[in-house]
Amino acid sequence: MIPVPPAIQAIPWKLIAILAGITGFGLLVLYSAAGGSITPWALNQGVRFLLFLSVALVIGRLPIRLFEDFSYLAYIGILVLLIAVELLGFVGGGSQRWLNLGFMNLQPSELMKVAIVIALARFYTQLPPGSTRTLTALWPALVMIGVPAALVMLQPDLGTALAICIGGVVVMFAAGLPLWWFGSTAAAGIAALPVLFSFLHDYQQKRVLIFMDPESDPLGAGYHISQSKIAIGSGGIGGKGFLNGSQSHLDYLPEGHTDFIFATMAEEWGLIGGLFLLFLFFLLLRWSTRVALRARTRFGQLTAAGLTMTIFFYIAINLSMVMGMAPVVGIPLPLFSYGGSSMLTIMTCVGIILAIENDSKKGTRRFQ
Repeated sequence: MIPVPPAIQAIPWKLIAILAGITGFGLLVLYSAAGGSITPWALNQGVRFLLFLSVALVIGRLPIRLFEDFSYLAYIGILVLLIAVELLGFVGGGSQRWLNLGFMNLQPSELMKVAIVIALARFYTQLPPGSTRTLTALWPALVMIGVPAALVMLQPDLGTALAICIGGVVVMFAAGLPLWWFGSTAAAGIAALPVLFSFLHDYQQKRVLIFMDPESDPLGAGYHISQSKIAIGSGGIGGKGFLNGSQSHLDYLPEGHTDFIFATMAEEWGLIGGLFLLFLFFLLLRWSTRVALRARTRFGQLTAAGLTMTIFFYIAINLSMVMGMAPVVGIPLPLFSYGGSSMLTIMTCVGIILAIENDSKKGTRRFQ
């Protein structure tokens, strides 16, 4: 029997299969959404996946100490990029969110979802034992979350700002801050909703209001949700068949290759296709959750937990949005929706979690 080289054994084949399964299914949907053509979406998405998968595997081989040492520097660097977006970024779709790098449009707010997690993980790792119940553990974290969230809201991008906040709050929760702090903050946030609502842009207010009653303006602000529901419902159990979707092919479904790609998929693949995709996401989240639970260091535990929640937030909000269970906030479906910045963010999360898993395995072998 030919021995398998250690370098081949070290490759996370199961994880690659899960990622390839999600992305490959997405490529089929993008191919169909383009009317049976690999351009302009499927080909670009496939090339990006191979590139970012390679990046994730390289990141996974790095020592996690490297992420801890450079976490604050990464946070500050991306914060500078967010400021650059306000000064130099170009406007697309009514929002100023991107920096043109030539080969791709970079959305720095996407990378902040990762940076805030590792920066807060390092902050709480450095705190002395027992200090998580003091204000010293609270106010610096709130500032670190609040500054980038405010910059993202200026773009404006409510969905990404919420994702940054959620990732940071999960790290704070996992670090052991008192539960009553979260409860009182949630209560204060609910009480302040009318005030916060008044600060939203007009189109964001319309999205929230139309979420309450999408049928009140089916041809206007409620058009996205209404058409998405029609596409998902018309797919039934088995779908209309590959390349046979009418909502996306006849351009009834806006953004059918990005934010509303799940509706495009459900129309052609039906409930069976939706459950298959959810199963693949479940496998990805189960893997990352296990890594968080088995992490050898506190930094690894907090980072893996925060990044797992970041991936889950993408999935939960996008699916809720396309099914009319949440306002339209422009959150893409991980590895499935067309887009470079969101894929880069997810694969960076995967790479760092993989590095934490490899670190735990090394620690286990060391003590055997």
